[in-house]
Amino acid sequence: MNGTVPAPPASAVAAPTRVVIADDQALVRAGLRLVIDRAPGLTVVGEAATGHDAVRAAQAERPDVVLMDIRMPELDGLAATRRMAADDSLAGVRVLILTTFEVDDYLFEALRAGASGFLGKGARPEVLIEAIRTVARGDALLSPSATRGLITRFLTLHDSEPVRPSPLVATLTERERQVVALVAEGMSNAEIAGQLMLSPLTVKTHANHAMTKLGARDRAQLVVLAYQTGLVDAPRPRP
Repeated sequence: MNGTVPAPPASAVAAPTRVVIADDQALVRAGLRLVIDRAPGLTVVGEAATGHDAVRAAQAERPDVVLMDIRMPELDGLAATRRMAADDSLAGVRVLILTTFEVDDYLFEALRAGASGFLGKGARPEVLIEAIRTVARGDALLSPSATRGLITRFLTLHDSEPVRPSPLVATLTERERQVVALVAEGMSNAEIAGQLMLSPLTVKTHANHAMTKLGARDRAQLVVLAYQTGLVDAPRPRP
């Protein structure tokens, strides 16, 4: 024996998280690529300057995550996200919306379109990397402040888009309903665990079961469905 440690088999090496960057500014794309490619376990596999190009890149590369700017020429990020969500072949592709502000007028529409979360363009590099990893593993990047923004947006549309009860709500257990209600308030798994006296893992399990039963892609979609179906009552604005 020469003391050399054999390399692990290829199957034992985790595949890198594959990312497509969609932004109409070349300088922004270059900066994002530099940060992402330097991070362990992440790699950029494509870029797009328009919404049409973003959809084509997703179809060609089947990335784990698409970083999607909202304001792009030809086809904006919201429309591109809708097209991707409607494409069954892209079911495993997650969209992380890039925004100038964490909460803006597009938040509700973006979540309905199929986005898994939001990231401000002013975020630090380490926050960007963690956001990509969070979305890639199927969790939603939806902070309490973003959730409050979602609720506010829902309230402004409440009269024009009435609650649509769903028979799927009846399939939830009482505990799952409790967890969904707290998720919709913007609470983290740890905060929910403390309130319900459960472990964070148990909370996550209940949330995942609720997502499966309601057909939600992730935690962000779960919040949208909670309000759309009347599972959670939107709080009334204070006079």
